Amino acid sequence: MTVEQLWQPVPGGSGTYIRELLAEYARMPDVSATGISAWHDAAAVAEAAPGVALRRLPLPRPALYAAWERARRPRAGRSADVVHATTWAVPGSRVPLVVTVHDLAFLHDPDHFTARGVRFFRRALEITRAEAAAVIVPSQATRADCIAAGIVEDRLHVVPHGVRPPATTPADAVTFAERHGLRRPYVLWAGTREPRKNLPTLVSAFARVLAEGADLDLVLVGPQGWGPEQAALSGPDAERVHLLGHLPTAELAAAYAGALAFCYPSLREGYGLPVTEAMSHGTPVVTSRGTSTEEVAGGAAVLVDPRDDADVARGLREAIEPAANARLRQLSSARAAELDWSVTARATTTVLRRAAGVAER
Repeated sequence: MTVEQLWQPVPGGSGTYIRELLAEYARMPDVSATGISAWHDAAAVAEAAPGVALRRLPLPRPALYAAWERARRPRAGRSADVVHATTWAVPGSRVPLVVTVHDLAFLHDPDHFTARGVRFFRRALEITRAEAAAVIVPSQATRADCIAAGIVEDRLHVVPHGVRPPATTPADAVTFAERHGLRRPYVLWAGTREPRKNLPTLVSAFARVLAEGADLDLVLVGPQGWGPEQAALSGPDAERVHLLGHLPTAELAAAYAGALAFCYPSLREGYGLPVTEAMSHGTPVVTSRGTSTEEVAGGAAVLVDPRDDADVARGLREAIEPAANARLRQLSSARAAELDWSVTARATTTVLRRAAGVAER
């Protein structure tokens, strides 16, 4: 399986997907997984992929990706039953190929990506259509997008992501708030700051709620990506908006646990892992109607029109109202309990075995 995403500056949800599958595979006696990556020195491997059986190809990432894209070389799969491309970096393969398509946002909103990125994604989609024996998608929304993009319907398999239960305490949440100077209840958002995450609308909605007398802060966690998002985060309420950047896993968990609510009004997602991560902490969620995050939330979130700041403000007001907040906490916990990475891993191996023609064990 391809694991190069683990060395990206922002591994994101795809990185989480790879790490969680590898962790589950290590517990499965009938599965042997080898990671495929570009060349990294031993120290980088130990940091990003500890304990992973790894085949490092003798090319740096840009050269490797270009070779896969243009020449379909070097081919992967020696001594394997199947090759699993976990992102749009799709290797040539000696054996049946399975590709995970997380989303097709680049087709819907190409201006949210670089021109080079869009070309790379489009070429990977062409390769997937032509070569993949099976395609794994995390949601019905992404499945529908793949069908519209010309991927044969009977090759598509919906395998939702899991979520790992948190290991946080109330004291962790208090420590997090003190460390970052958060003296008021806060609404949390987490992700990479980029156009499709719709942060200007969230900030505008938050300002509406403040204008109505709410005494809150807005905490934005995650690395700066691209687009004009930074300018939209300054204004008359800027002192209430906290940009915390990337946080270590334990501190991010404490941020989720301490939040009054989590708001994720993304315009388009393939799945939306932050929604289920927030729910795993019992945190009430406000998210986008008519997107995969509505599907992922499973009826446990307040749904809003992500393009209407007044409606996002309405959702925030509902989520922070004490009685509704308590009810939503119960719904979040119940929904998160339905999602398990071990189930995801087992369903994934079923797809891989069928593609490879290997009987279930």
